Amino acid sequence: MPRNLHILVGTKKGVFIFDGDRDGGDWSVRGPFCEAWPINHVIGDPATGAVYAGGGNEWFGPAVWKTTDLGETWTHSSEGLAYSEGETPVNCVWSLNASHGRLLAGVQPAGLFRSDDGGEEWTHLDGLQNHPSRPEWMPGGAGLILHHIVPHPDDADEMWIGISAVGVFHTNDGGASWTTRNRGTRQDYAPDDQRYPEFGQCVHSLSMAAGMPNRLYQQNHCGMYVSENGGEEWECIEEGLPSTFGFPAIAHPRDPDTLFLLPLNGDAIGRFMPDGKAAVWRTRDRGRNWQDLRNGLPQEGAYFGVLRQAMATDGLEPAGLYFGTSSGSLYVSADEGDHWTRIAEHLPVITSVETFVTDA
Repeated sequence: MPRNLHILVGTKKGVFIFDGDRDGGDWSVRGPFCEAWPINHVIGDPATGAVYAGGGNEWFGPAVWKTTDLGETWTHSSEGLAYSEGETPVNCVWSLNASHGRLLAGVQPAGLFRSDDGGEEWTHLDGLQNHPSRPEWMPGGAGLILHHIVPHPDDADEMWIGISAVGVFHTNDGGASWTTRNRGTRQDYAPDDQRYPEFGQCVHSLSMAAGMPNRLYQQNHCGMYVSENGGEEWECIEEGLPSTFGFPAIAHPRDPDTLFLLPLNGDAIGRFMPDGKAAVWRTRDRGRNWQDLRNGLPQEGAYFGVLRQAMATDGLEPAGLYFGTSSGSLYVSADEGDHWTRIAEHLPVITSVETFVTDA
């Protein structure tokens, strides 16, 4: 059956949807949608065909927007997206996940909400707020945000989440209780005797290997890591990379040993492409070796960044790869990063990129 490919792009000024042919390079763009709200994450739900966009700020408040007709019409709801009276109010939605017949939303200040009716009403999963470490959580540069939700593919009660600057947490009871999963990840900005704490590490990205739910990849503020036991222990795999600092880390949709990264030059010296030359880095062997992929990417004056949710793959063969920049450009590769094409520029700051494949 013919399939349609859509690139879902979240920006600081609404949602844009690109429709087209990645192999032929023929793309059209629609938007901005969601009344140009600041949007942090846009996803498609293959089970229902709906597209969801999460965002907001201290002025708008939090909300999840929804379209069931690929952007022709939108509704939004914030019903239940709130903490108890007296707690710091929810500022915005930072991340979304549709799986196991439910919708999950990570918010700022860090917390997790669940909807069982397609985003109309939300229930707070308060296990994170009840964790013993919660009074000591400190925000990262973007705030205290829950920015990654990684569910187990077969068990609806098991998932991992990433919080900046707190670390990785795991639950196997649907969010009622959580355990820290940070052993082996560094906190370089702490005193030497406190560089490997139980929590307080600034995880930037979290990705699950295809077909191996216990293999997780993590790009951290302080290094690149892999875990073979669901995050109970992490192994450093940053040797050969130009920097220990970056944001997105995206696992291949079928090959568990293949991972894509976009390292930046460092946390305190600009957070842009090393030497102003853009490259995506790929490993085919679980991080033992890395290759820089530059064909079609700017090799002069590339002083842009790529945010933590602004890179994605698709499920096609070969896998396509997509990323958006802080300067509003969108790049596409139809061959797993070997060749790149810029298909848009001058968009607002791109906060997220996801793909959505629908039947023609």
